[in-house]
Amino acid sequence: MQNSGVYLASKCACNSGLDLIGKTAMLKRWLLVRVAPVAMGVCCCAVLLYLLACRPTARDPQQEGFMALLQEREDSHKHYTDSLEKQIAELKEALQEMTLQLKESQDRAKTKRILPLGPESINKNPTTSELEEFFRLQLNHTEINSGVSLPNEYVVIPFDTFTLKRVYHLETGLTRQPEESPVRKDHRNELTDSVEAALHILNGPQHHLVSSRRKRTFSPADLIEGLTRTERTRGTVYELIFKGHGLQHYVKTMLFRPFGPLVKYREVCIQGDDRVHLTVVYFGHEQFDQVKATLVETTRETHFRNITLIQLDEDFSSGRGLEVGAKAWRQSQDILMFFCDVDVIFTSDFLTSCRVNAESGKKVYYPILFSQYNPSVIYRNYTHVPSIQQQLIIGKDTGFWRVFGYGMTCQYRSDFLNIGGFDQNIKGWGMEDVLLYRKHVHSKLMVVRASSRSIFHMWHEKVCSGDLPADRYQMCMRSKAMTEASHGQLGELLFKADIQAHFERNRKSS
Repeated sequence: MQNSGVYLASKCACNSGLDLIGKTAMLKRWLLVRVAPVAMGVCCCAVLLYLLACRPTARDPQQEGFMALLQEREDSHKHYTDSLEKQIAELKEALQEMTLQLKESQDRAKTKRILPLGPESINKNPTTSELEEFFRLQLNHTEINSGVSLPNEYVVIPFDTFTLKRVYHLETGLTRQPEESPVRKDHRNELTDSVEAALHILNGPQHHLVSSRRKRTFSPADLIEGLTRTERTRGTVYELIFKGHGLQHYVKTMLFRPFGPLVKYREVCIQGDDRVHLTVVYFGHEQFDQVKATLVETTRETHFRNITLIQLDEDFSSGRGLEVGAKAWRQSQDILMFFCDVDVIFTSDFLTSCRVNAESGKKVYYPILFSQYNPSVIYRNYTHVPSIQQQLIIGKDTGFWRVFGYGMTCQYRSDFLNIGGFDQNIKGWGMEDVLLYRKHVHSKLMVVRASSRSIFHMWHEKVCSGDLPADRYQMCMRSKAMTEASHGQLGELLFKADIQAHFERNRKSS
């Protein structure tokens, strides 16, 4: 009986489970019949809406152009950025290299005592170390202490000469004045500042302690002349020459303005004297006795005995004659030589300029002469032509700066011989002075190319041979016209008839 009860209970439980399963199956069949179509329709609508939303639209040509332009700009900016990054890297590398070179050059300069050894020698702000380094570099690259090798003679920067009242410059500009008063405010302030700075150095307390000879007080009236030139990338150099303690003594002060306040660089005292020796080299025998007699008469009248006459029995050569004259001195005598043409006249002031602007082993002096126009044209309205001394006037109607002449030069014998002297292969006149000048330009010597107010090239007729070809004859005549008179004077000669006719009309009407 107990087993039967268990069985019935189990049976009932089993039947109940079967009944639930059956009802679930019926529900599934009903859902499939009734709900599935609806669900499928909803899904189809959702898919349709998604497809409609994601459908690609038709492209606008203008929009495509904008997109292409943006892409191009993006590529360009990326290329520019890459280029900048490369340049920055290169600049960093160059900066490191320049810093190393600067340090090495400063060490060498300090060792050679070229640059100041401490900040006390230049007016500096101790906190501006970078500015100090820049000024030191500028100072080291200038030609103050020694010359630099230049590629050609056209690179030489000439000096302008000035006094307290006049400035003699080559860059005439629109004024076309080879000399002028420093009336422009910038010129006046610049030159005044340089003179005051030099006087401050000369009259400073530190110079009174050196020797008793320097106890005198210098004034602007002691200024003999000054030289100045500007190097566009570095600054302006001033060389001021003052009267010293006697007739034979001069003091030169050099200043450097690195596009900022004046900086003292060095002071050089030059002892001048009146020792002058004339060496004449004569070619051939014709009229030699007359030349000798003239020199003897000069010695007798002036008691000037420093004359050497050398006769050469060979064909004339300008370079050969100067070479022989230079080598006539003993090897141990390093004399200061002045090469001069016969058509040049100079004053005693030029001898001072020659002495102070040439320095053995360091500087050679190539003065720029003032070339006179034809006196018969300049003074055609005068009753008589003035004397030679009265013709030595610097003005736009009396002459021009002979910037293309290199025959006049002051240089020491040792520098002349070390550079190789003149080219002995050149015969007659011409080119030997230019070739010597080029040798100096390419050397380590400093070439002082400056206008000089005390040496003049006197006018003499220029002959253009009729045997010259047409083009060279035309060039010769143009050169002749340049040395005859100024532009305005040539115009007056050209329109002389018209000017005279106008004068006659005015005379009759009055």
